[in-house]
Amino acid sequence: MNLFAKMNQQATIWIKDMMAALGTEDAHKALHALRAGLQALRDRLTVDDAAQLSAQLPLIIRGMFFEGWDPSATPLRIRHRAEFLALVREKYAPREDVPAEDIMRSLFRLLNRHVTSGEVSHLMLTLPEELTEMVGGRGFEEGADGR
Repeated sequence: MNLFAKMNQQATIWIKDMMAALGTEDAHKALHALRAGLQALRDRLTVDDAAQLSAQLPLIIRGMFFEGWDPSATPLRIRHRAEFLALVREKYAPREDVPAEDIMRSLFRLLNRHVTSGEVSHLMLTLPEELTEMVGGRGFEEGADGR
């Protein structure tokens, strides 16, 4: 298998897992939701934290993560759930077929599956409590919310 095919295969696994987490058969919906969630999270992280998370993403997903990023404008000082969800909706636009809460819950389910537990725990510690509660709280485990 050539290098590009391997990178594509890794990204495809993430997209299929996002499809499962969202409960959809629509790969485009999952791809857009994954990008929106990752980019909203990225904009809330410090440059160092964004770099640490990106190191664990498949190369193609990492490209989506950094697409359009202005590191001089981060981290955004988002402290409330409503502000963060507005950012997710902005990143997901013009699509409106998945609620921002579902995007973030699905994203953290995916991260729990593919990223080290230490990195997920660190991400949780960087987020305000309102946001950690939204995605399942500290120690969130895949499927803990019954989905």
